[in-house]
Amino acid sequence: MNFSTRMAQALDARRAADGWRLRRLVTRNDTRTLEVDGKMYRHFSSNDYLGLSQHPAVRAGWHQGAPGAGASGHVTGYSRCHAELETALASWLGYSRALLFISGFAANQAVVHLLAQKHDRLIADRLAHASLLDAASHMPATLRRFLHNDAASLTQRLMMPCDGATLVITEGVFSMDGDSAPLAAIAAATRHAGGWLMVDDAHGIGVTGEQGRGSCWQQGIKPELLVITFGKAFGVSGAALLCDDATADYFLQFSRHLIYSTAMPPAQASALLAALHEVQRGDALRQRLRANIQRFRAGAAALPWKLMPSESAIQPLIVGENGTALALSQRLAQAGCWVSAIRPPTVPPGTARLRITLTAAHQAEDIDHLLEALHDAAG
Repeated sequence: MNFSTRMAQALDARRAADGWRLRRLVTRNDTRTLEVDGKMYRHFSSNDYLGLSQHPAVRAGWHQGAPGAGASGHVTGYSRCHAELETALASWLGYSRALLFISGFAANQAVVHLLAQKHDRLIADRLAHASLLDAASHMPATLRRFLHNDAASLTQRLMMPCDGATLVITEGVFSMDGDSAPLAAIAAATRHAGGWLMVDDAHGIGVTGEQGRGSCWQQGIKPELLVITFGKAFGVSGAALLCDDATADYFLQFSRHLIYSTAMPPAQASALLAALHEVQRGDALRQRLRANIQRFRAGAAALPWKLMPSESAIQPLIVGENGTALALSQRLAQAGCWVSAIRPPTVPPGTARLRITLTAAHQAEDIDHLLEALHDAAG
């Protein structure tokens, strides 16, 4: 079979399964509202949980740095903006070092790619992000998966013999279900077995814990490897790995994702430093977000679709089949609400859903309008 035939068959299968993905041209996005094809919608598919992408200080911070780094951080791409951001992040989260990456996907891939060697084992939550599982599946280390958020299942996997090192991988808040990992129990099991713990807290950082320090801080643990991303509550993009000095030095010497990639633009680092300051003093934003979550969950309790037990900004409604989820998403769009339908392979077959995300930028009237549209669609 040649490449053209293989691609044609895969595309035909994707269309037949109602799994076809589209990119839509967005002409305006202020977190609360979205303009697509000249029509305005109330926006319920943004990960900008605190609304900081629109904050004047963050926008001003972007204009204070250069638009491009010009080289890898190992050549001439490491600027004062990068150094200040790394220092501030490490101090804020209680680590000795922070290393910046251009994206959360790149950071997760870098960790697994560098650490997982032959005879090692990776034990990942079954619902861990694709960036983690994809990297793990291509490494010589053994990949095992434990039942979602099940510390007992993890303990069983850890009891199996291993000739090398063990890395346990989980998330703080899971992106598709919106639920939180039992990090204290997972950390205890991992340490008892002599392994290292890696936590991807993309959807917890900035939203949970004191000053928005995230899921690990909230649950009183300090994993050996903490990945945080900046495309959600920080309202920008990029990621950082928090770790100790020796680990940071090891990554700087041997991580191909750092050595052979152009550094993030100084303008981005400057904007992120401004965003960090707003996250640290963002208690009012986090309280507004919590109120919006509570308002939505109270109003959605009587809907016929399964509402996942999530207290996070991610509020999934499980619809079931792909076509049904697409139809419901389109019905909501007709009512002026933009809500994305998430389908396999992103989620397991039979669990297509509306992934509703709430932000501090939403007003009570936005939540009520969405609930009214959902109840109309249910009727």
